[in-house]
Amino acid sequence: MSSSTKVSALDMPDVPMGQLPEHLHLQRTRVVCKADAPIHTEGIQYSGAYASIGVDNSLGPNKFCKNFKTEVVRLTEDEIEFDMVGIDASLANAFRRILIAEVPSMAIEKVLMVNNTSVIADEVLAHRLGLVPLNADPRLFEYLSENDTPNERNTIVYKMDVSCKKGGSRVTVKSDQLKWLPNGSELQMTTYDSSAKAKSYTSFSCSQDSMPEFSKKPLGVRFDDIILAKLGPGQVIELEAHAVKGMGKVHAKWSPVATAWYRMLPEVVILKEVKGDDAEKLVKKCPVGVFDIEDLGNGEKKAVVANSRTCTLCRECVRGVNEELVELRRVKDHFIFTIESTGAFSPEELFMKAVKILEEKCDRVISELS
Repeated sequence: MSSSTKVSALDMPDVPMGQLPEHLHLQRTRVVCKADAPIHTEGIQYSGAYASIGVDNSLGPNKFCKNFKTEVVRLTEDEIEFDMVGIDASLANAFRRILIAEVPSMAIEKVLMVNNTSVIADEVLAHRLGLVPLNADPRLFEYLSENDTPNERNTIVYKMDVSCKKGGSRVTVKSDQLKWLPNGSELQMTTYDSSAKAKSYTSFSCSQDSMPEFSKKPLGVRFDDIILAKLGPGQVIELEAHAVKGMGKVHAKWSPVATAWYRMLPEVVILKEVKGDDAEKLVKKCPVGVFDIEDLGNGEKKAVVANSRTCTLCRECVRGVNEELVELRRVKDHFIFTIESTGAFSPEELFMKAVKILEEKCDRVISELS
């Protein structure tokens, strides 16, 4: 807070020392969303901003641990929604960026086209295959560098061989037609030396299905019904695909989340009582059911806030005459976080991995500083 806006305790005799007045508390903890634009969007980071009225604005580990909490609101096989309270937007964004870009996963990197007479070009089909989520745990694999040989520890091999008979009906090629080859590549490298022994594209010392970590769970695809192409009569797709371990910061196909996003907790406040027909109009203005009608008896009714969490900030309730009646706010330190997994990990596992990666980053910074 600049010196021109600093408030002295002498100017507010009714405010106890160590307590912020209501308007400053609102400015510090809420974003107020007006009909045209939000205000109070910047956080007040200066530790001595309210020193003149005895309020400590500093942040320390003990204070953070006391205020921070998480609560799971919704959890399914592929999606989780939870609240994170008591953190800054920068920290919430750090988790989002780590989930998208730094949690490793498996994805198809190399596609060897044997025959493709479909209408889809080779490079387009290869790109579509790269985006198919694989049912493979990346923790069981090693990274494949430029100098490494593809083997059972760093590569998964899939095969696709689909054709449409001449005179037959069109064939839909789906992801379930990618078949896992536990023994590695079945294709031989082209060589110009007739005396040289033909080599495979991979060098597996053993079959992957004989390894304990893979025997219980075949390395297939996560979803069987993803449409990859459609074949007309006489058309063929024959290929081999090699999947390796990578990160989303290299290519989006390695991102383990379909989406990871957050929003500040909405807070809808009715400043003045809205009764009668005005209450009905206010309820109808909101498309997501934030408001409801409360029966006061004797034929009277008023508008109340029923579920502010569902507010999408469409601002319909604050446009026109309602702007002085309703105020839309966002809580600055309360974030609704949503993670949707592509399937290799459960959504709660993904978040724990993001926390671990952030912890490792902090440890590196501390060690460098010391």
